Amino acid sequence: MKKQLIAGNWKMNGSLASNEALLKELLAGLNSPVCQIAVCVPAVYLMQCQKQLAGSAIYVGAQDVSAHESGAFTGENSVAMLKDIGVRYAIVGHSERRQYHGETDAVVAVKVQHALAAGITPIVCVGETLQEREAGKTEEVVKRQLAAVIHLNGHCISEIVVAYEPVWAIGTSKTASPEQAQAVHALLRAQLQAATSHADRIQIVYGGSMNAANAAQLLAQADIDGGLVGGASLKAPDFLTIIAAAQ
Repeated sequence: MKKQLIAGNWKMNGSLASNEALLKELLAGLNSPVCQIAVCVPAVYLMQCQKQLAGSAIYVGAQDVSAHESGAFTGENSVAMLKDIGVRYAIVGHSERRQYHGETDAVVAVKVQHALAAGITPIVCVGETLQEREAGKTEEVVKRQLAAVIHLNGHCISEIVVAYEPVWAIGTSKTASPEQAQAVHALLRAQLQAATSHADRIQIVYGGSMNAANAAQLLAQADIDGGLVGGASLKAPDFLTIIAAAQ
């Protein structure tokens, strides 16, 4: 049975002092976790967090990767750079990147390709907006987003993590019910099973406002293999509660 993954997405939050305090509290509160744990932090803090977490049960992840290997791409971070400092995971295709930076399904697929080639595990985000859900297009949207990644990376698709993040439930305090989330996760599992014989080892995590109060119910669902946690990952007691629920 595969382990569950609890990954924190700090988004554009943090400081040297607050990061140190948060990680210190997390490390002190961990009690032989059986799940996999990661914190995906702003690029400027990757080195700080990697140093503080070295040798611990918590891996460091990036919040994005470049679609280019190197060159004149100011502000970008290549997978080689991330690999060079020991980054284990990278969020790819988060809805905020798709919305605010115009990332297409094709661009996301290329980023996944680069991450896999560098040995970094991409956490590939898919999800529908409220308008798309109300129009009955949830299945169409998430399958299209994942299909682009499968098409370009089919030979090694079993090495990715998929994060279902309904856009309408990100940072809104709204959450898909366990049954709603499970239904989409099952759909994604079936799509992956059609693409690879190793689909059962792919972690499909939930990324729509998972918190200390709802984590246990969500993580109890058959096809929910963890969480991509936003705001709650910035509060050590809440993040530790979610980690405990995954055990």
